Amino acid sequence: MKYPVNIRIIRLMCTGRIDPIFILDAFLDGADGVFVGGCHPGDCHYTSGNYKAQRRIILTKKLLQQFGIEPERLQLEWISASEGARFAQVVTKFTERIKFLGSNPLKGKNYVK
Repeated sequence: MKYPVNIRIIRLMCTGRIDPIFILDAFLDGADGVFVGGCHPGDCHYTSGNYKAQRRIILTKKLLQQFGIEPERLQLEWISASEGARFAQVVTKFTERIKFLGSNPLKGKNYVK
């Protein structure tokens, strides 16, 4: 399967392990977008990790707006490991949206972490 070469994949055992700080750090480091792909609701090996991730993504999008970052730069999608073709299609569409939005508005600014 082919997907855009500018995607950097970071694997976690569960999307429930994603801390909003990780996402904010990615944007502060200059990422133009963050895509989170996780198990379908009800299929989480860790029972409720994907539901926890969904709540965190909703709150993180609100926080991003406060920093002047379009919430569309963060996307959560339910994709199982067996859906390789769908993954490629979804991340390609996400990449196109990010290209349309342009560079991260925080890129090039000197923020202290």
